[in-house]
Amino acid sequence: MTRRARVRMIIQSVIDGGIGVTMFVAAYWLRFETGLIPAPRGQPPVESYLQLAPFVGLLLPFGLWLHGAYRHERIRSRVDDFFAVLIGGLIAVVLGLAGTLVFQAYFIPADLKDRGVYEVSRLVWALFLGLCVLCAYAARASVRSALEQQWREGVGLKRILVAGTGDVARHVVDKVLHHRGLGYRIVGFVDDRASDRQGYRGLPLLGSLSEVADILRRERIDELYVALSLDEHAKMLELIEVANREFVDVKVVPDLMQVIALRARLEELDGVPIISINDVPLQGLSSLIKRTIDVGIAGVSLVLLSLPLAVIAALVKATSPGPVLYRQERMGLDGRRFRVYKFRSMFEDAERETGPVWARRDDPRRTPVGRVLRTLSLDELPQLWNVVRGDMSLVGPRPERPYFVEQFRQRVPQYMLRHKVRSGLTGWAQVNGLRGNTSIEKRIEYDLYYIENWSVALDFKIMWMTVLRVFFHRHAY
Repeated sequence: MTRRARVRMIIQSVIDGGIGVTMFVAAYWLRFETGLIPAPRGQPPVESYLQLAPFVGLLLPFGLWLHGAYRHERIRSRVDDFFAVLIGGLIAVVLGLAGTLVFQAYFIPADLKDRGVYEVSRLVWALFLGLCVLCAYAARASVRSALEQQWREGVGLKRILVAGTGDVARHVVDKVLHHRGLGYRIVGFVDDRASDRQGYRGLPLLGSLSEVADILRRERIDELYVALSLDEHAKMLELIEVANREFVDVKVVPDLMQVIALRARLEELDGVPIISINDVPLQGLSSLIKRTIDVGIAGVSLVLLSLPLAVIAALVKATSPGPVLYRQERMGLDGRRFRVYKFRSMFEDAERETGPVWARRDDPRRTPVGRVLRTLSLDELPQLWNVVRGDMSLVGPRPERPYFVEQFRQRVPQYMLRHKVRSGLTGWAQVNGLRGNTSIEKRIEYDLYYIENWSVALDFKIMWMTVLRVFFHRHAY
């Protein structure tokens, strides 16, 4: 971490501490002073809350630090920032709630305990969480906006050199140029295989891999992106060593379809190290947490959406002959087959003559109501019942029909690894635009990224992005 980054982190933590203290007092005021919320047990003394304020002021920075919210990463989106603050705030509230309960149970005299000293209302904690998340995120958003304005003006840009000129390197360049607000400037390429001095997209080929040390110094490079093919492994190690000598940060960009895509875990057999390949982080307690979230959200959603579901069912039944629900066999966790439920959006026996085929734009098999349901993805809502049953999860790789699985498992490398977890109602590939009749290979990359990097925060991020993107996506037909 650079000195500037350390100073930024200290300043941000002090600001967060101030936000924590201020919002704790504000939560007390909203709960007890405004009269908007009834207080049947009476109003506790404000002094008790003020005495706890310094302790609470430390909780928010600690929770954010514990979750990694102080790691300054330019590639982290605003959505990532929001969920980092949300999870950090939840950690702070849990620690605060536990700390006050333990302190009150073991360290407060009985007479003070009866008067409610150091007892914090659960509603105050809830208000504190909401206010802290909003304010802490607003502070980060303001800082990000200021930095992005500087970067657009060419101030504080990180200078990047890309090693390699293949497809992976060009894909990285496309992404960086597309997100100019991240504060990166690509200086050029280095490669032994390319002869075209124009490089790619107007960026020059600055030299060969053996000239990297001179180029790093001459061009004042901040980061080296290594995007070489796997057969250049030895050169990759040399580049990393050269960059380390020049104090240049190194980022390796692998071709996910050529390397092991899931996490590897080191095991031990009586002192012999063994690498377990394709280890899935979604196991044990993590799996239980995810399943609890699935059942809770899906169950509540079915209750809240019961009236809209009934209306959709009536429209489907009234506008075309046939059953309301369409049952189709899909392949899920560990290759097990199950029946997925959808509102029928096509005419009955639509695939009688063609057999299983992909849906397409202006598909003539769709009913008038089905066209609307598919555009808004409302035909997928009955799959909430699949989630409750345990066939699916709210978030995960989308389940595919066995007919297509048999084709893809032979043609697409590592396709079957997506069945290491439960299939999802939505997924990382879908919210990134890979939905419907799109590239299978790219979908697999995104599915495997999700499996390897699963977290509760990532699940909630995908659910939120689903609301924003998938319901109105151009591939929903």
